[in-house]
Amino acid sequence: MNPAPLTPAIEVVGLDCGYDGNVLLHDLNFTVGRGEIFFIIGGSGCGKSTLLRHMIGLNRPTAGAVRFFGAPFTDTNPAGQRELLKTFGVLYQGGALWSSLTLRQNVCLPLEEYTTLSVAERDEIVAMKLGQVGLSGYEDYYPSEISGGMKKRAGLARALALDPAIVFFDEPSAGLDPLSSRSLDELILNIRDTLGTTCVVVSHELASIFAIADRVIMLDKETKGIIADGDPRVLAREGADARVKLFLNRGEVL
Repeated sequence: MNPAPLTPAIEVVGLDCGYDGNVLLHDLNFTVGRGEIFFIIGGSGCGKSTLLRHMIGLNRPTAGAVRFFGAPFTDTNPAGQRELLKTFGVLYQGGALWSSLTLRQNVCLPLEEYTTLSVAERDEIVAMKLGQVGLSGYEDYYPSEISGGMKKRAGLARALALDPAIVFFDEPSAGLDPLSSRSLDELILNIRDTLGTTCVVVSHELASIFAIADRVIMLDKETKGIIADGDPRVLAREGADARVKLFLNRGEVL
């Protein structure tokens, strides 16, 4: 069944996130539109990466639901979750590449796990995905042989291997110099503009937020919830909450 055209890419409804019985985020409600570059922002320790881990199924929420294109994810069975996993990719912090595998082998992992393609077909897709992120010719390099920015690009190529409708990015600019960070921002924009991919980015980097975000939600450690939702440029000027304006104008939350 094809979802209705107006169905959001992601719906988060009444979500509680936490570990070992401790609730870190409570009753989160938001949607992410199709083709949107959506940032999850906030100060250190507010739960940005925690929310991401719960959204992609690495941790089970204590309450609430996550839906992808109208299909339930948190409340479905393992077989249903496996099918939904094919619709999104994840770029983890640092790229999370296997150091003992070449870039070709790293990018090929999702194809081996989720498809029945031949070796030749997989190699063709790997070459195309590495080309999309500017790494043509690096197929046989190991992660230790390339720069930090190139590792992020290789991780993104792996995240794109199955042509996902959604890609999640966990602090993609962490550890990168300003030029590499800007280059990655431009790559995210290009992926959205050329492929129509929905992008969900966890970040506290103001340069990236203002350069490419269509919309942000800001999490707050004290209230364990969302204290802002909207265009970051508008929130920086007109945000009703002083914490939001402080973060977006100075990069700090007191």
